[in-house]
Amino acid sequence: MSRTALRICPLCEATCGLTLTIEGTRVTHARGDRDDVFSRGFICPKGASFGAVDSDPDRLRTPLVRRDGELREATWEEAFDAVAAGIRPVVERYGPNAVGVVLGNPNVHTMAGALYPPVLLAGLGTRSVFTASTVDQMPKHVSSGLLYGDANAIPVPDLDRTDHLLLIGANPLESNGSLCTAPDFPGKLKALKARGGTLVVIDPRRTRTAKLADRHIAVRPGTDALLLAAMARVLFDEGLVEPTPHVRGVEELSDALREFTPEAVADACDVEAGLIRVLARDLAAAPTAAVYGRIGSCTVPHGTLASWLVDVLNILTGNLDRPGGALFPQAATDKTPRPTGPGRGFALGRWHSRVSRHPEAKGELPLSALAEEIDTATEEGEPIRALIAVAANPVLSAPDGDRLDKALDSLDFMVSVDPYLNETSRHAHVVLPPPPPSRSPHHDFAFNTLAVRNQVRYTRAAIPLEPDRMAETEILARLILAVTGMHGADPAAVDQMVVDQTLGKAVREPHSPVHGRDPRELAARLTGENGPERRLDMMLRLGPYGDGFGVRPDGLTLEKLLAHPHGIDLGPLRPRLPQPLKTGSGEVELLPEPIAADLPRLRAALAERPEGLVLVGRRHLRSNNSWMHNVPALTGGSNRCTLHIHPADAERLGVRDGEAVRVKGAGGEVTAPAEVTDTVRPGVVSLPHGWGHDRPGTRLRHAATDPGVNVNQLLDGSLLDPLSGNAVLNGVPVDVAPATVPETPSLTEKLTPLT
Repeated sequence: MSRTALRICPLCEATCGLTLTIEGTRVTHARGDRDDVFSRGFICPKGASFGAVDSDPDRLRTPLVRRDGELREATWEEAFDAVAAGIRPVVERYGPNAVGVVLGNPNVHTMAGALYPPVLLAGLGTRSVFTASTVDQMPKHVSSGLLYGDANAIPVPDLDRTDHLLLIGANPLESNGSLCTAPDFPGKLKALKARGGTLVVIDPRRTRTAKLADRHIAVRPGTDALLLAAMARVLFDEGLVEPTPHVRGVEELSDALREFTPEAVADACDVEAGLIRVLARDLAAAPTAAVYGRIGSCTVPHGTLASWLVDVLNILTGNLDRPGGALFPQAATDKTPRPTGPGRGFALGRWHSRVSRHPEAKGELPLSALAEEIDTATEEGEPIRALIAVAANPVLSAPDGDRLDKALDSLDFMVSVDPYLNETSRHAHVVLPPPPPSRSPHHDFAFNTLAVRNQVRYTRAAIPLEPDRMAETEILARLILAVTGMHGADPAAVDQMVVDQTLGKAVREPHSPVHGRDPRELAARLTGENGPERRLDMMLRLGPYGDGFGVRPDGLTLEKLLAHPHGIDLGPLRPRLPQPLKTGSGEVELLPEPIAADLPRLRAALAERPEGLVLVGRRHLRSNNSWMHNVPALTGGSNRCTLHIHPADAERLGVRDGEAVRVKGAGGEVTAPAEVTDTVRPGVVSLPHGWGHDRPGTRLRHAATDPGVNVNQLLDGSLLDPLSGNAVLNGVPVDVAPATVPETPSLTEKLTPLT
């Protein structure tokens, strides 16, 4: 007997609504939910493969605990006993900073990953925090923090209403969008063109997105900031600046960018000066326009400057906070909007990493520094002796995975929350496996703050938990108790603590809808089947659309949201400035001091030219980092670990299509099949990320059949964007050569006549 259930897809940032067909306890089919208020039935290959991801036989069902050097199945009680016994002595002897925490990308795709890690970090009190952000989007957080005073205030392009969209380092036809939550991003780009709009793509590869564009600029990798600075210079020189209101520092910015003329940057970018002027003029002339940059412009030496300049162009053309431009979303679970006015601002470098003295950004240290923070002794405090990894596989996702591989083996203790025994979790002393996504509820806390339309959706678990499995929310709650000295307490106490603290603060805030009320009375009004649902209800009620615990009777509550299973549409993005600003001035600070101090480094890049080949990554529609390569439906076809190389470079180097090539970088060497293609510009080669499933001790049977190579092994971790600590993954120099060199024939062979 089959039935259907709704579920928001957790497999990428598009957050599409799904309708699942369920037979017994197995998802047998997934299709797009046509009534979903946001995605309207759109589905991609990842969402269509939800059932295969959900039922992967290699998913761990029970905890693993290391005994006599081997990971063996254990009870949940034994697992958490081992965690408490392993972590607490490290904290008590060496201090909280000796415990590192690594949070991976999948955390933002689950309710548990949004609700509990902040409590874990606060309870531990460690500064040794590393996340996937510093191999991805940290430059955007830092630039937003400096511009707007809030690292999470990230404007997104108004895709449904813009007339002109410029994408740099972004490939949404493959990624489905990133830091811009937009179901059917491809359809929105096609709709833009159908209504007479213009799409411009700046990318060293002719991606699927670039093929759709009206204009594709094959920029030299790593020069994004130079190109954007020159476009801003054109706006100043040609009197095209009409800045967004609530902005300070326009004249100072003009002076700071004076040297970055199109002629000055043209050779470095390999883009003609005249074309740069056309790009700037077209942007300024469009009725509405938006510039959007993503991972290709973040994972480069000037990633923060490039991210900053994306917003600078939107600001100078008056397109920030304007319909059709780039606007700040307003999520239903955002905090109660604060009054307009000066805030505390955003600070960088409040502490530093122990070994290389990298400054923190947004409370995080560079993931590239994790290995040295474990394996290197200094006089500056203790090395990391214990590690908590939640949904993270840094052996594949961080530079110099071989070094990190060895460093993890030297830890006193490691716990990994992961459904797989992968390249990282295989080092753990305890592995705590969350259940499949069909057994978990879902609300997108993070991605709704980046959505191109304001909306709210919540789906409960489609399939009940089996008796031997534990909800991810309970796993993380028990983990918090185990590592903070409260092992054995009721896990519901974690949620109750958060509720008490949040309501206690809310009733003291004059701008809160519950100011002056009794927090106990408010807590008694919360609904929900469990602690996580009560917390969601609280956040909805206190949020910008909430009922304020009865103050606004028509406002949002959990009960109202449950009555709308396909979600509630909250309308298009709206201008919000100056309310979101938390800078010390209460205005957009166009030229923050850390940015101005980094501009001389960008000026020096005007004279830089790569001597040989440089490497860039690439995305694929059926992949999202390493954790999907164990699903047969999401590998094969064009989703292969091959080295893209331009025909001219291939001929010069003696590389043949399909044959193995050696790729050597500062961190190591890998061998991969060559794929000769003119979709990459000359001088550029491309390898996808997330591969390298060839290490022993994992349980990823399908991934191991076609392991690919780990592109991050080519990096030694020394190249970082200094402001954000983000790893430089694109535009790095590499050497490429055929893996097998034909033997030189002997003199006898040369003289032997053909017969």
